[in-house]
Amino acid sequence: MRLEERREMFRDVFAPKPGETVLFLTDVPHGTMDDSNGWAARRKMAQDWYECFKKMGADEGFSVEMLEYLATGRPNAPIPQEIIEVARKSSLVIAMTEYSASSSLKPICDAANTVTRCASMPGVERRMERTALRADCTELQACAAAIETMLNAAVGAEIVFSTQDSLYVDLRYRVAGSDRGNCSTPGQFINLPSGEGFKVPYEAVPEEVTGLGESKTEGILPCSCNGELAKYVVRNNNVVDVIGSGKEAEEMRIFFGQNDTRRNIAELGIGCNPDAVISGNIIEDEKVGLHIAYGTSLHIGGKVQSDVHQDIIYAKGSPIEGVTLTLIGEHGAKTELIDNAVLRRYLLSSTDA
Repeated sequence: MRLEERREMFRDVFAPKPGETVLFLTDVPHGTMDDSNGWAARRKMAQDWYECFKKMGADEGFSVEMLEYLATGRPNAPIPQEIIEVARKSSLVIAMTEYSASSSLKPICDAANTVTRCASMPGVERRMERTALRADCTELQACAAAIETMLNAAVGAEIVFSTQDSLYVDLRYRVAGSDRGNCSTPGQFINLPSGEGFKVPYEAVPEEVTGLGESKTEGILPCSCNGELAKYVVRNNNVVDVIGSGKEAEEMRIFFGQNDTRRNIAELGIGCNPDAVISGNIIEDEKVGLHIAYGTSLHIGGKVQSDVHQDIIYAKGSPIEGVTLTLIGEHGAKTELIDNAVLRRYLLSSTDA
């Protein structure tokens, strides 16, 4: 991406204004944590974006700084409190990290009278300037808003995977959201690259069950772990068992057993970025199509706080695809939003978002 194209993208997405303060965040390996070429390249990309922002700031009257912190080692594990305090005082935060900081940064944006907006970019790669980061902002906003509207009208979703497994997701009692690729006003929070609608399933936490009953989320959530197939058995919106005889399945049984909050099915997401490609990088892969997460949901409108929020990708071209996704309306009407693992985009253009 040429310098002027990058500046144009910054203005379209972030709209920095005179007098504002922009904060770049990066995380760094430490202790026994190994660095990688991708991680090092991301820190270099952050430095390049920082330098570009500084030049814009000098011309347009806003200030820019960069901070680094010791990596947490796990997606959405809490970041250091001192970093949160600096972020809270900043107008715009851009986190170009190895491990997602979304669950720590979004509450800042959600706070009453916040001055802060955030873009979380865990795992971002420079090549995305030629793919998902180039997407048309107007198209992204329309598609993501339409998916949000459809998820809000749904009480459930039926999913059939390429493994022939199926999962029912209970979408009652929660409010959908969307990531529309705009981060220009206080309180906004986006992942970048952007382009998705999402909804937390009904989780049936103890304080809800008495009045609302158990969650209907139930079935099999298949997962390809380093080429090994493991199947997560889901009941009442929780992973209750892991089917598989290999090493990865055993490790996941241990992982879920160490912290029950990790078992929570935290998100049903549907990506809609037409320029996103499947590459094995979650931050872009999830913008291609269907993805489902477990763990923390608090930062996206749910009730469960955990030490992880991990997405599993089921978009076209993934090791396991979500072949069909059918939304169920309040009175039983069905809308097949995904067919052959591909989003049926024509349905979005007819939705009043």
